[in-house]
This record gives sequence, structure tokens and C-alpha cells, in this order.
Amino acid sequence: MEHKDLAKAYWKKNLTYVGILLFIWFMASFGAGVLFVDYLDQFMIGGFPLGFWFAQQGSMYVFVVIIAIYMVVMNKLDKEFGFDEE
Repeated sequence: MEHKDLAKAYWKKNLTYVGILLFIWFMASFGAGVLFVDYLDQFMIGGFPLGFWFAQQGSMYVFVVIIAIYMVVMNKLDKEFGFDEE
């Protein structure tokens, strides 16, 4: 495959991963903290309603996990396309 085509395929996969991870973060922050808060508040975590917990701290934890997932996925993608530093 030509370098230009390889770079386009790389960025297409990269943007797909970013889109999926941003959607997950959106659902964890806005979805769980605002849209579905009434349903989630039926459940408790640490003595607080789950919707409140997600709005205050849960989305931050999800964001940190997403950063770790992105790091792992991008390392694999770099190796797959030959852009790794090793």
C-alpha cells in the first residue's frame, strides 16, 4: 500500500476510535448525569443516588479509563500500520 493510502487508512481508524470513545464519554457524563438521571437515581452507590454520583464523579472516572483505553488502542494501531517508535 502506498504511504498516502496507508496514512488515510490510519487516520480513518483513528477517527473511528475517537468517535466511539467520545460517544461513551458523552453517555457517561451527559447521558448518565442529565438524561437518565431519574432512572439512575433509583440505585445507590456510596450512599448517593447513582445519577448524582455520575454527574459529580463518575464521568471523571470514565474519562480516565477512556484515556487508558485510547493509549492501548493507539499503540496497537501504530504497530499495525508501522508507525510505532520501536
